Amino acid sequence: MSPTLPHSPETTAASRETDGLPALAAWHAAWAASAGVFALGALWLAGLQGPAVFGVLAMVTPGLAGLCLLWRDGPAERSLVLGVWTLATLAATILSGGLAGPLAGFAVMPFVAGLALGGPRHGARLGQAGAVGGALAVLAGQVSALTIGPPAEEATLATISALVAGGAATFAVRLSWRLRESRLLAAEGATSRVESLLAAQPGLTLVLEPSGRVLAAYGSPPPSLDVEALFEQGLIAAVHAPDRSSILVAFDRALAGQEGQALFAPRLALDRRVNLIVRRMEDHDGTARLIAQAFDATRQFATEIGLEAARADAEARNLGKTRFLANMSHELRTPLNAVLGFSDIMRQRLFGPLPQKYADYADSIHQAGGHLLDLINDVLDVSKIEAERYELLRETFDAREVVSAAVALVRVTATEKGVSLSSLLPDEPLGVDADRRALKQITLNLLSNAIKFTPSGGAVTLTLETIGPYLELVVSDTGVGIAARDLKRLGRPFEQAGAAEQKAQGTGLGLSLVRSLAELHGGRMSLDSTLGEGTAVTIRMPVAQTLKAVVPEGGAEIIPLNAGG
Repeated sequence: MSPTLPHSPETTAASRETDGLPALAAWHAAWAASAGVFALGALWLAGLQGPAVFGVLAMVTPGLAGLCLLWRDGPAERSLVLGVWTLATLAATILSGGLAGPLAGFAVMPFVAGLALGGPRHGARLGQAGAVGGALAVLAGQVSALTIGPPAEEATLATISALVAGGAATFAVRLSWRLRESRLLAAEGATSRVESLLAAQPGLTLVLEPSGRVLAAYGSPPPSLDVEALFEQGLIAAVHAPDRSSILVAFDRALAGQEGQALFAPRLALDRRVNLIVRRMEDHDGTARLIAQAFDATRQFATEIGLEAARADAEARNLGKTRFLANMSHELRTPLNAVLGFSDIMRQRLFGPLPQKYADYADSIHQAGGHLLDLINDVLDVSKIEAERYELLRETFDAREVVSAAVALVRVTATEKGVSLSSLLPDEPLGVDADRRALKQITLNLLSNAIKFTPSGGAVTLTLETIGPYLELVVSDTGVGIAARDLKRLGRPFEQAGAAEQKAQGTGLGLSLVRSLAELHGGRMSLDSTLGEGTAVTIRMPVAQTLKAVVPEGGAEIIPLNAGG
């Protein structure tokens, strides 16, 4: 149960009842004064004598007890004050001779005090207790009259006591009714404020039966929902047929104690959307109900549709770009191979000598053509991977063979540049289940990058090993290194790091292709670099297998036997 709010109707009513305490105390004070005046008048003017004198004085006591409520008030304290009223009335009726005595009018005072003390919250309970106390007083008075004898006739005093009791009863009823009326007005005001708040909310709040029948509606309905139609036909009938299942699922979730939510199209406005949030609530008798809030979600739905269309268009454009690059790469590679072939013939002077200047041109053409062919091959591979058309041709082989072949291809370049190239390969075969060409491409790209960005006198080291099911390839160099802010960008197509002269040495496709090929094998690439000190690139792929040693030709495979076998 949620805690009562500071300004809820319950606390407001309680505070109003507390506000009536001064009036209740004043009523008790007035009674004490009236009872005192009556006692003096009865003694001096009417000549009242005997035990009845003490009965009159006893009626002053409840008035004084009621003043104690100013210091401490509560249901228990008020019940105690009512008990004082009952005891005082018992004393008055017993000492004065019951209903035939001069204090007969005071017999109703327990009931009157119960009305005054009970207020609007406990008036019925304390009023009933006061009535019982008054009946006991009457009964006790009659028993006293029968036992002691009938009292002397004091019609004047009996009339005055009845008038005093009647006046007290009048003010007690007025006091109780004023508090009840104040509480009723406060409750009506709180109800009116709650209804105004519900009516002014931006969405539509519905109280529903589990079947979808609308019991109450508050707030502003979405433009596509008619509140009168909801009352007549129910919520389910107002929903487009294909969306009704989602509404029923939301109802079931709400009845199970969870929050249900559904987006539906109204049956009479299919171009609009309404978002419905449903929760469970219980009626005052414990009956399960549903409380739902409906908001117009048409603009949100249109935005989502627009974003989805934009995403699909962007994917189509990207796919078209990838296909265009793949096709253009094929078209460019054919004439480029002819250029490389003819320039190579000129370099080798197969048809005769050439002037030195033309020979230099032929070398430049062959070098530039080779660089362009490498770029086109990289673009073609990246395009295939992005278009999800790159297929791995997995086979089982010794990884050392492929890696050694790649090292041999770049060793000449490293020697010409003055870079020391070393490879650390294990003596035992490294069996892998992978794409041979992809592993060679990974090794070549990493070695080429390392040599390219390592100055003369530096060193490039390749390490190959297996760690459990993983093949780990590490290429480290003592080159220029990579700044920390650039590490996260590298590995994406056409991303480069370093100064302009460093970017001019590549295209930014090498590491991207390495990362993509490693991920196609289920592996990953990681970079570790310090600017000015060097870079280490680690490739780890779960492709390692156990290879049996190759049986030499003419030999036999030796199979060890268990001892005693």
